[in-house]
Amino acid sequence: MENKDQKIKDNKPEYNLGDVVIMKKPHPCGCDRWKIIRVGMDYKLKCLKCDRLIMLPYRKFIKGVKRRVTSE
Repeated sequence: MENKDQKIKDNKPEYNLGDVVIMKKPHPCGCDRWKIIRVGMDYKLKCLKCDRLIMLPYRKFIKGVKRRVTSE
């Protein structure tokens, strides 16, 4: 029987440094595309239009991502 943690880990999408993602809510500047600058317990994102940096906790990031656009 598989470990319960392993099942959860297998279902999680994997996001890496340099990936560009589209978030559900757009930034006030009007752009909804973000580049991932840091991964871990928190995700650091950079707006591709105005270069604003934000940090989101892992769970909030996962809930807010619509889809991945590109990956490096």
